[in-house]
Amino acid sequence: MSVEAQRAVAFSSPRRSLFAGLRRIPIGVLLLAFILCVLILPPAFFLIKVSFHVSNPDGTLGDLTLRHYSSLFTERFFLPSLINTIVYSLGTAVVALVFGISQALIVERTNAPGREWVFLGAIIALGIPNVLHVVSWLLLLGRAGPVNSALAATLGPDYVINVYSMWGMIVIEGMNFVPLVFLLMSAVLKSQDASFEEASMMSGGRPLRTFWSISIRMGMPGILALLLLVFIRAFESFEVPALVGLAGNINVLTTNIYQSTRGQGFPRYGEAGAYSVCLLVIVIGLIYLYNRLSRNAHKYQSITGKGYRPRVIDLGPMKWVGTSVLAFTFLLVTGLPIIILIFASLQPFYEGVSAGSFGRWTMENYALLRDASSFHDAIGNTLLMGAATATAVVPLTALCAWMAVRRAPGAWILDQLATAPLVFPAIVMSVAFLYVFVSLPIALYGTLLSVIIASTSRYLPYGMRYAYAGVLQIHRELEDASASSGARQLTTFFRIVVPLLAPALIGAWLFVFLLSVQAVSLPLLLVGPGSEIVAVTLFDLWQNGQVTELAAMGVVWIGLMTVVSSIFYYVTRRFQIS
Repeated sequence: MSVEAQRAVAFSSPRRSLFAGLRRIPIGVLLLAFILCVLILPPAFFLIKVSFHVSNPDGTLGDLTLRHYSSLFTERFFLPSLINTIVYSLGTAVVALVFGISQALIVERTNAPGREWVFLGAIIALGIPNVLHVVSWLLLLGRAGPVNSALAATLGPDYVINVYSMWGMIVIEGMNFVPLVFLLMSAVLKSQDASFEEASMMSGGRPLRTFWSISIRMGMPGILALLLLVFIRAFESFEVPALVGLAGNINVLTTNIYQSTRGQGFPRYGEAGAYSVCLLVIVIGLIYLYNRLSRNAHKYQSITGKGYRPRVIDLGPMKWVGTSVLAFTFLLVTGLPIIILIFASLQPFYEGVSAGSFGRWTMENYALLRDASSFHDAIGNTLLMGAATATAVVPLTALCAWMAVRRAPGAWILDQLATAPLVFPAIVMSVAFLYVFVSLPIALYGTLLSVIIASTSRYLPYGMRYAYAGVLQIHRELEDASASSGARQLTTFFRIVVPLLAPALIGAWLFVFLLSVQAVSLPLLLVGPGSEIVAVTLFDLWQNGQVTELAAMGVVWIGLMTVVSSIFYYVTRRFQIS
């Protein structure tokens, strides 16, 4: 063979093998991969692009530059903001784990009365918008709140506390993550053999010593993974830093990003992009550590095929102490915030809790909401956005999960693409989609459709988790029998797989709905006139000082979300969806 012929074969073989490989991939996999790429890749591309270009006042991009990154690392605000973010995230994780693990141990390992209701309380808490959770704690711990009023009355005015501080941020965000830690830690404890704790109790060990020496140590991989997970979520959180930190002159990375897009003059997209890329890189590193840590959980496996029995420990008279701990935690996490919101919603103006305030109760705030078209629009937009997001996510991830589990050629990429949005902090994704929509030739920015598209991309991993777990429980022989009867793949999917997968898909739909309607950091930069949603409206009401109107709107929304959360609780318990 001549040299020219050898070169032709060398250059053409990889190309032919690439095309041959693509031909082996089903058209359905290619179509799904294309849809996922359209949802995920443009925000990442534009985010990186804008960080390397000069931002013009008219919103266009100028010349290439590294100025945004150089100024980022040389300015005096970046390092203090990074340190504040680390301290805040670590403190949040510790507070959440202390309360969440305590709840999980009592619920899963003891016979404390009423423990079965903790799951419902945790799921209801998921439906409360984060901004509403933060506002309720500010009403409780603020200068005019009942806590400071009690301290001033008993110890004097010099002993009031300042919630607009680092400790205030940590406590408020930590309480917000307690339900999540409880639900995840409960899953960890369910996978452990309780006979070890029972043996300790029979040997004379007290409950606290048993939990510390046996339960905690056996669950250490899960606990460390939870610590890192909450740290990551707090690292990228926005509501508490925006409402508490900025008022106390405490800056973190997410508030720096927000201020760059909403500062005086024209938005500094390049600076926001550089901040976002740095935060994205840090979160990717943290998620990598989390995945590495999760892989080592097999070293602590205690369930075997022989002799495993999930049991609870009889605490005797101490069981009522366990119930008291559960009731106290529920009061802190959910009860007190809702009570203070109801109280504030019944006031003509909020001046704290006092004897005189109980004589000023009024329903005027609820009457204003009933007659306010903006409130009706926000409710309608939020329900539409949540329903549309869940409806877009669930079928798409169901198809992706089915093909990935059944190992269709090339389907592994679907799992990777659908999980990729986990590395995007919400505020970073908001900035990325903001620039994508601004750059489009069609008027998409500021519409409800823009929020739906961004939310669909954001919550793909959650739909994938539910669908993937559901498909794993369906034996392939059912699909083989359908194929042997002459049914096509899509017919098999809709006639066989979907009915069997329905409980998981319903759970996924409700869960994505709850997550999307409570978020504020993702839609905050994307909504416009006519596309307001409840979480952003609550944020704006607090910024404008309209506390009583905010409280009334929050109470109505909590009532509505309690219904949805209760349905989600029933579905997950009825069909054992986890």
